[in-house]
Amino acid sequence: MKYSSALKFNAVAEWWDEYIAYDALKQYIYQLEKQQHKPTRPSTDLEANEHTSLMDSNLTTPAVDTLFVSLLDKELMKVTLFYEHQEKELFDELAALEDLINEQDAAGLTGGEHYMDYGEDDEDEDEDDEHPGEHVRFDHGSMRRTRKSSSAGWSISSTESAARDTESNAMPLNPNQSSRAPSGSREANPSQSPIRRVRALAYKLRGMRDSAASVEDESVWTSMTDYARDVRFLFKRRITNLFVSFSSLKSYVELNYSGFRKILKKYDKVLDSDLQGRYMHEVVEDAIPFTRTSKDKLNGAINQLIGLYAKCVTSGDSSVALQELKLHLRENIAWERNTVWRQMIGQERRGALGSSAAIAGATVVGYEEKGLVNIRTPLGNIKLTTKLLYLFLAIAIFAILLNIKVVDNPEANKCFAILVFSTVLWASEAIPLFVTSTFVPFLLVIFRVIKADDGTVMTAPEATKWTFSVMFSPTIMLLVGGFTISSALSKTNIDRILITRLLSLAGSDPNTVLLAFMGVSCFASMWISNVAAPTLCFTLIRPILRTLPVHSSFAPCLIMAIALAANIGGQSSPISSPQNLIALQAMDPKLDWASWFTVSLPVSIVSILVIWLLLIVSYRPSRSPDGEGDIEIKAIRPNKEAFTLKQYWVIFVCLATIVLWCVEHEIESLVGDMGIIAIIPVVAFFATGVLKKDDFEQFAWTIVFLAMGGIALGKGVTSSGLLSTADQGVYQALEGKQLYSIVLIISAVVLVISTFISHTIASVLLVPIAKEVGKNIPGGDRSNLLIFITALVCSTGMGMPVSGFPNQTAATQEDDLGRLYLSNVDFLKNGVPASIIATLVVATVGFVLMMAIG
Repeated sequence: MKYSSALKFNAVAEWWDEYIAYDALKQYIYQLEKQQHKPTRPSTDLEANEHTSLMDSNLTTPAVDTLFVSLLDKELMKVTLFYEHQEKELFDELAALEDLINEQDAAGLTGGEHYMDYGEDDEDEDEDDEHPGEHVRFDHGSMRRTRKSSSAGWSISSTESAARDTESNAMPLNPNQSSRAPSGSREANPSQSPIRRVRALAYKLRGMRDSAASVEDESVWTSMTDYARDVRFLFKRRITNLFVSFSSLKSYVELNYSGFRKILKKYDKVLDSDLQGRYMHEVVEDAIPFTRTSKDKLNGAINQLIGLYAKCVTSGDSSVALQELKLHLRENIAWERNTVWRQMIGQERRGALGSSAAIAGATVVGYEEKGLVNIRTPLGNIKLTTKLLYLFLAIAIFAILLNIKVVDNPEANKCFAILVFSTVLWASEAIPLFVTSTFVPFLLVIFRVIKADDGTVMTAPEATKWTFSVMFSPTIMLLVGGFTISSALSKTNIDRILITRLLSLAGSDPNTVLLAFMGVSCFASMWISNVAAPTLCFTLIRPILRTLPVHSSFAPCLIMAIALAANIGGQSSPISSPQNLIALQAMDPKLDWASWFTVSLPVSIVSILVIWLLLIVSYRPSRSPDGEGDIEIKAIRPNKEAFTLKQYWVIFVCLATIVLWCVEHEIESLVGDMGIIAIIPVVAFFATGVLKKDDFEQFAWTIVFLAMGGIALGKGVTSSGLLSTADQGVYQALEGKQLYSIVLIISAVVLVISTFISHTIASVLLVPIAKEVGKNIPGGDRSNLLIFITALVCSTGMGMPVSGFPNQTAATQEDDLGRLYLSNVDFLKNGVPASIIATLVVATVGFVLMMAIG
């Protein structure tokens, strides 16, 4: 959770305006950053005949520090004045409370002689409807009190009185205490109900039994009379309220101290200053709320209230008093936080908080799809949406294909119907992708598609066991291992530290910074997936985007570059994307990591360099918006934090796992498969506490089920005989063509399909075809080569905003005014050529390297 949201969540709602203005200070930091990094070339407005800027654009660090310190001083003064006012009020109330307790000690039980109850004159009144505490009056000396507000602690609502009566009736009577009825009490009233008479008689008999030994030891804090119980309850409420108030003031001090420390840390990070240490030690810690004397004074008052509560309520037991007061405080905090949190959510839904108040990691609620037409039925209106229409279309096609003969083999015909049905749902996303994948094994078993090795159709129990056995394969465990490594790198901040250190070498030249970010985005996609990598990079470029001139072409160019590079990174390592794992699953023998890197790394490097040149020609990112001169990019400062023991442990485990994956072929007799090696990071990180159960629950399990369903469908297509039937048609179309011609044709088909549907789904559909085509090529089995080509080309489909998660994320990036950086034209103009370039690199450089390694 961001600190601004944490501050709102933990603050006392009534005091909100008195806390440090964290959000306003943060926005001012960004304004100072923009002023500090404006271009040194003077701004010229020819229409207004102006040749100088209205504000000094070359602010030095001392000048910026002076401006920001003045704002901090104002906030510190506000916090100090409010604290002094609250402290005086609370300590005055504490002193008044002590005086009242002392007066009550002096009066003792004699105050009960003036204790009046006006609720017993009516004999027909039900016992449970009487609340004698509502009519309590103390008439002796300075203790004369009528009903007051709840803040003073003297009024008792009917609900509270009932709770008090229940509590007091449940308390066992102390044999050492007298239960004499004071004059004027209900025991002396002859007109009370029979139940009250019996109860009064019981009290009187118990009191007579022990009165001789206990009269001299009895006080208002221990007596069981109604008067004493009411007194204790009233003081209990007042002490509790005061305890909550002092605790809230203590929390106010701690939150503001954290606020000053956090905002100064943000200032030092953004503006490369060292103000935090000086200002915190020399100014903040010397302010009245944050001195040791003030903190000790608050803690002393809280301990004093615990002692008063023990005296008045818990018969001197301080541990019980502390426990009960903490319970009251916890309930109060829970109620306040629940109220504030509901208000924050309500404001967020109404758009009142804006993007700055969004909670990190929260999911944006999608809009409700508009209906094409409303259909009236006896059961109500049905809204026909585009997705619902695609769902009906998929079901209709499925039903038609089941009842017509497309291929001679009945099992293959049914499998073809399942394949088309799943493809329509995947392409249209009528239902979530992983739901379609989960539905695949159900259809394979119900329609008896799976065949045994001898050609006989499996029974439902046999098909179920076989389907689930192939779904959770070593490839899926490899995917889970990749998620574990990604989560550990992100949680320990290693990814951010390494990336900022690499980017700090790029300098301030726009073209060099562009290439550096492309390389970092590609490299990060290899290890933390091409889903998380662009998100991280888009966060890191915010300081650069904030300091760019308005309408600079560098901003859309940089965002497009990160997205395209992240797609390229999806082909660079076996765990960077699900399509690579699906390809590995289909290979026989499986390709080791060293061989994969031998092909993928040169292909990725060449693709990145060529796409970088394309973007430079297309956007001319270094040119200033007014066409005069070049812009200068704010340099990325490296993270200066030293590595911790936990971070070194994560790096060691990750490197060891990757090395084992690379040499898996040499140790296959020991580990069996790469999936077994993937268990190492899971055990190493979760057993040592680097990752928690919540981290495991946050894995992208939808991708896992998507891959599992794809594997099941691929096995079903093979087992049913559909693949061999389709292979004959493909083979006839490719008959007589050379291997390289086949590579070019398959590359083009894969590129088109992966551009418009999910990269993973494209691999699910095309990898089995590539495998069968490769087996039947004259001159030897080339199935692994065509599978490898298919997997790499799947990642190059990036010509549309919907082509892969990196593109989808880039398409949603906005500037400070809410304007999108990229449009569909940007993707058509740059994404489509980049896709064709990357595909040609795979089909040329990649093909040569694959042939070289055999």
